[in-house]
Amino acid sequence: MATLYRKYRPQNFAEVVGQSHIKLTLQQEIISDKTAHAYLFCGPRAVGKTTLARVFAKAINCDKKKENSADPCNKCKTCIDITAGKALDIIEIDAASHTGVENVRENIIANALVTPSSYKYKVFIIDEVHMLSASAFNALLKIIEEPPKYVVFILCTTEIHKVPTTIISRCQRFDFKKINTADMVKKLSYVANNEKIDIGKEILESIARQAEGHMRDAESMLGQIIAIGGKKITQEEADLVIPRNDLNEVLNLLSHLAKKDAGNAIRLINKLVGEGVNLKTFLDDCIEFFRKLLLIKISPSLATQFANEYGETLELKINESAKSFSLEQIINYTEKFIAAKNSLKEYFIEQLPVELVIAEICLSQPTTAFTPKVVGIKTQNNTSAPSSPINDKPVNNFANIDNNDVNFTIEQIMAKWNEVLAKIKQHNHSLSFILRVCQPRDITGNQLNIAFKYKFHKERVSELNIKNIVEQVIAQVYGAPIMINPIVDETIEVASNKLVSDEPVDLKPKTETAQQGSLGKEVAQDNSAGKGTIDNLLKTFGGKVVQ
Repeated sequence: MATLYRKYRPQNFAEVVGQSHIKLTLQQEIISDKTAHAYLFCGPRAVGKTTLARVFAKAINCDKKKENSADPCNKCKTCIDITAGKALDIIEIDAASHTGVENVRENIIANALVTPSSYKYKVFIIDEVHMLSASAFNALLKIIEEPPKYVVFILCTTEIHKVPTTIISRCQRFDFKKINTADMVKKLSYVANNEKIDIGKEILESIARQAEGHMRDAESMLGQIIAIGGKKITQEEADLVIPRNDLNEVLNLLSHLAKKDAGNAIRLINKLVGEGVNLKTFLDDCIEFFRKLLLIKISPSLATQFANEYGETLELKINESAKSFSLEQIINYTEKFIAAKNSLKEYFIEQLPVELVIAEICLSQPTTAFTPKVVGIKTQNNTSAPSSPINDKPVNNFANIDNNDVNFTIEQIMAKWNEVLAKIKQHNHSLSFILRVCQPRDITGNQLNIAFKYKFHKERVSELNIKNIVEQVIAQVYGAPIMINPIVDETIEVASNKLVSDEPVDLKPKTETAQQGSLGKEVAQDNSAGKGTIDNLLKTFGGKVVQ
């Protein structure tokens, strides 16, 4: 019994799946009788290169081809012989097993000098041509450059970079692409109907996704499923052949995140781990889904062009899921999942990084409404900046600020650093703990270098949304747009004492007199107890109090 991919091998241009850009060109050449003497078909395996070469060879030799049509009739003796592989003038050579120069001379050059027995053209289809040796290519070069008028060469390869440029330049080159999911599902559905097999569209889409653009792989997989399930295929039977994928579970996770349902999201992750799912692969799928959501939000046409295609059923669910997230959330979640995937090996509990991300997304306080309070800075047109929705104070557009206006020393930064930490804690409690073990190093212009002992902390603060929070708070405290640059310094000592004080900071506004009195009181307390904010800073960074 013939396998499905051999039984349903295309016999005309219309039956070739995908590759419309190539089929159209070849058909026009045949109709206008302006075919070339040499063609180079390159691209991934199992996408129709050899199949299209055979269809082309049949079309240019067909005895009863209709006028203004490129398709062979498939009824004349020539077409029947070529289909059956009995045509002496259609010569297929596997270059992988005929790599030497002698084989090229005997099988190609010698044959090319003999006129066709009964056909109009003698066609040489050389598969995996990149496997030829250098001397074999040299021998082939001359005959390809100036072949007899009745000879046509079709060279097929999956590794175009291994083909000499001297050969490429003498051929019409066509680049084949992987076949999209929708086209593969149509072909599989056609095969199933012809075989009178009852199989669901979702199963066919799963087969097409698993085949990853290779039509022959998809047809082989369908044949295996039919052998197991018979005339009616259930999902359970299909799952015995189709390797597991968890794309529906990815959609379930997105649904839990949209609802801020941390409990069910964490249960889902632990269920997958318990079932032996590769967590890295699952996170790769999550990131790919987020990328698709991102492209959909920016422009649906981008998603169609550049994102993976998952089949009609999943595509509808993905488009529906996109409505549940804003563009800012998608960017934020993508960054978090990338960080979680990169840190999987750092934890002895594999799923812990993912659980932390879920908890942060679902349980942390929203930060998108936070806007810094910037005092004494105006925009370029010298008008007041827009007001903050929280404190109804002017906020600054950083893009319009001249960085040369920012002139702080590291001592001035440290003098108010505890206030920065206190304000950070109001908006992101966990972030304040990370910043308590950092060390502001130096400031150049408006860039403040902040050192962390651990790379994980540095990467966390480098995330776009977290970095924005820190910079907004700094702008609010210092009244100027200061950008942070997180760096790693493993020599930092953080175990014995924290780099900043745990003393609470009173954030309520005070009158100048009250502030002076409070400052005097605090200094007195520090002198007596030796544990105040200033004393703590002096111990950490050195220096002395100047009167």
